Amino acid sequence: MKALLGVDLGTSGTKTVLFDEWGVTLASASEEYPMAQPKNGWAEQDPDDWWRATQHTIRAVLEKSGVAAKDVVSLGISGQMHGLVLTDKEGRVLRPAILWCDGRTGEECEELTQRVGKERLIAISANPALTGFTAGKILWVRKHEPEVYARAAHILLPKDYVRFRLTGLFASEMSDASGTNMLDVPARAWSKEIADAMDLSMDLLPPLYESSAVVGHITEEAAALTGLMAGMPVAGGAADNMAGAIGTGVASLGKAFTTIGTSGVVYAHSDTVQIDPAGRVHTFCSAVPGAYTVMSCTLSAGLSLKWFRDTLCAAEMETAKEMGTDPYVLMNEQAAKSPIGANRLLFLPYLMGERSPLLDSNARGAFVGLSAMHTRRDLLRAVMEGVMYSQRQNLDILRGMHVVPEKMLACGGGAKSPFWRQMMADIFDMPVATVQNTEGPALGAAILAGVAGGLYDSVPKACEALIHDQEPLQPDAQRHAAYEPFYQLYTRLYPGLADAYAALAAL
Repeated sequence: MKALLGVDLGTSGTKTVLFDEWGVTLASASEEYPMAQPKNGWAEQDPDDWWRATQHTIRAVLEKSGVAAKDVVSLGISGQMHGLVLTDKEGRVLRPAILWCDGRTGEECEELTQRVGKERLIAISANPALTGFTAGKILWVRKHEPEVYARAAHILLPKDYVRFRLTGLFASEMSDASGTNMLDVPARAWSKEIADAMDLSMDLLPPLYESSAVVGHITEEAAALTGLMAGMPVAGGAADNMAGAIGTGVASLGKAFTTIGTSGVVYAHSDTVQIDPAGRVHTFCSAVPGAYTVMSCTLSAGLSLKWFRDTLCAAEMETAKEMGTDPYVLMNEQAAKSPIGANRLLFLPYLMGERSPLLDSNARGAFVGLSAMHTRRDLLRAVMEGVMYSQRQNLDILRGMHVVPEKMLACGGGAKSPFWRQMMADIFDMPVATVQNTEGPALGAAILAGVAGGLYDSVPKACEALIHDQEPLQPDAQRHAAYEPFYQLYTRLYPGLADAYAALAAL
């Protein structure tokens, strides 16, 4: 038997999955680790927690599966994006990693924008300067911790640090590097122009590879710690969303997925680089060599429904507990009893501010049209519709960029709901399907490892062979027509409230 390892390094924990060569799960293991918040809006982790979790979960899947180490062909890593890991010349970590969700770098993002120029920065890096991205974190450390910065010899992203511990080599790959604000995305190379504007030495940046390339091999030390064979190849791997795309089969033109997790993502594959000049959606290098992706990121998709559940659905939660079912099942049943448009009630899902497409951290959630006749089921349906309208707004931007999917794959917790998937199909006006294998990023990382290890000819061919869709839900023309005026009104609400949001934030 030939097996592949996919390591998914997340924010709350690391999940490692061992697959056979047909993409069937043989064993999986997870290990959580803490996130520190030393100040309001800060988020940090110890990179060695990631490394320990990787060691433990690799050993666990080998033991659970009974697969011999010699039968594991190769390993790939999926990782949380944007985090800053600084090491010295020997690879020793100099400070805790600053994570993607850390918001401390507003001033540094303004500085980067001024140094490079907003339009020029988007033209090169395909994205505006955002607090989540890596470049601002580098400037922050240099400004506030100069003694740490002076000792830095290597700048790494989270999964790249774990790969360094496995192989002893400093490296990164195109998809993750796209989220740093320092990659020339069209050229697929570090941007000397941006580095010069930052007064950043190019020597700090690691060599770049494609996601499915062999970047290194398991060292004797890593073999002893993980149970793997020394000399086994390790692929470049990919950023979490890009690995998730491979794991759902989004690896060729016309393919796209929408994730309704805590946040919401609309992700489409493109064979050529497509950049939104306004920076409303992100353009990154795909994990498919030479290809690109356009994706949005809204901050409060499933989070909006979770907020509603925790705040207003105590009865459903108690009933669900007694019935041994998921409270979201009961909530779906209630929402379905409200008509399309929730009796003329709209919800803006900006509970944590908004990234795509608004780029406004001051935006906040709102019910618009609330009256005494509305019931809880109306509010619930309005929340679900508002989340779908926010995703449709991003899909329309992708359509305007001529990145048009033939159908949509639904992923994340929200995809488990047939009611929500049908709402997506009707609002998007396109078929919506799910995939049989739900391992997502870990499977994507394993597929990249399989290409690196020679099991598959290419990433797209591997996806065609291994990943299969379920029968899609079809859009209903009448329901789409009923949703459309509410969606058009939804798109008009934020511009009318933007000044009020800014004033509220200043109080």
